[in-house]
Amino acid sequence: MTYYFETYGCEMNIAESASMEQILIARGWQKALSAQVADLIVINTCTIRKSADERIEGRLGWINGLKAVREKKLGAKTKLLDEAVEYVKDGPRPLTVIVTGCLAERMISEFKKQYPFVDYVIGTFGKHHFGEIIQTIEDKKAPVQIPDDEPYHFASLSAEPGAFSTFVPIMHGCNNFCTYCIVPYVRGREISRPVDQILKELDALSKLRVLEITLIGQNVNSYHDGDVDFARLLELIAEHLKKTNSTIQWVRFMSSHPKDFTDKVIDVIAKESVICRHIHLPVQNGSSKVLKAMNRYYNREQYLELVKKIKEKIPEVSLTTDIMMGFPGETEEDVELTLDLMRQVKYESAMMYYYNPREGTPAAKMEQIPEEIRKQRLQKVIDLQMIHTDERMHERLGQTVKVLVESVSRDNKEELLGQTEQHEKVAFKAPSKLIGTFVSVKIVSLNGHTYRGVCEFTQ
Repeated sequence: MTYYFETYGCEMNIAESASMEQILIARGWQKALSAQVADLIVINTCTIRKSADERIEGRLGWINGLKAVREKKLGAKTKLLDEAVEYVKDGPRPLTVIVTGCLAERMISEFKKQYPFVDYVIGTFGKHHFGEIIQTIEDKKAPVQIPDDEPYHFASLSAEPGAFSTFVPIMHGCNNFCTYCIVPYVRGREISRPVDQILKELDALSKLRVLEITLIGQNVNSYHDGDVDFARLLELIAEHLKKTNSTIQWVRFMSSHPKDFTDKVIDVIAKESVICRHIHLPVQNGSSKVLKAMNRYYNREQYLELVKKIKEKIPEVSLTTDIMMGFPGETEEDVELTLDLMRQVKYESAMMYYYNPREGTPAAKMEQIPEEIRKQRLQKVIDLQMIHTDERMHERLGQTVKVLVESVSRDNKEELLGQTEQHEKVAFKAPSKLIGTFVSVKIVSLNGHTYRGVCEFTQ
């Protein structure tokens, strides 16, 4: 039997899809070349913004048509379904559809009514029943009922098959309740994964020859397992990797909340070479007034002081961020404060977007700024960040850096594409056998936001 995954949204969804895929692989299922010819389609949904909902709803409409074709209830209406028509020319081929993730969690009570062709709707907290559902499908039994009031369960392994870089969930949920964010309502309160489970997964990943991991959670640096906080967890992971002679050479983490980024965490990063010198530190806005309205728990001055400490202790650090413009109540003065903060920090890159109301959050009830003004303010931020990114990247020209080789370049099949410790892309000529290894590359030029380099030797 064959399966096909479509995953939307954050790193946690990617990790959770990978953990479900591991279950299918262990049971002998094969990955389908496309949704049109799969026996099982799993849609892992996001609901962080209304645009995410609309994209998934459109996709579900297409899958409804696909299922009708597969069951020979109608012929092909689009070219995209031609492959499915060919697939069922000798008779109907059943298709099982599972929808999971945050949109499913938010709409769990009405989802089946709205999308009756969906066989299973699994909320955020029901994903650990995935194996039971697959057993039911294999046995061709009636769908099982999935409880919707259970605690969250961490999967034992979240690696994508064959990956040399993977996510490792260490916590789930969020207690912060930023006024614009739906996450606490669909992911629930914070739960930290026990240390021994994390270390056990690292051992399993090392056996799979994984080279790089990213510790993930909605707010990783509020991690607590007994007396172990996030700083101590990083120490324990670094010690464990050394002691076990693990294949894992790089450890990253995201996302970090500035209010929980302690001096101890900074000290551990500075001390442990296995932890990458790249920190994603979402600021969201440069105005203390707006940050207070967002319920971010820090002000402009506290954030800038944190950045100062990080740069003093880890001078080679690459800082990236999230910036939201057009939040309710934001003024032109607040916009200038955000631009000024950017000039002081000089981020290497940023995720930049304008505020969109999310139904069910406090900010959605506030007086909204016209969309055109939100877009204009965002453009100012984008224009400035483009300048800073160019400046920061030019500073590293001529350096020789360690690179994790990820793939063949899409632009030039004779080149490989890799990533530096600072989370920058580098293209260079080298044989494809180096994919999935670390190499040293001298950075010689810059093409857009991708470095071009010369591969010197493998490490």
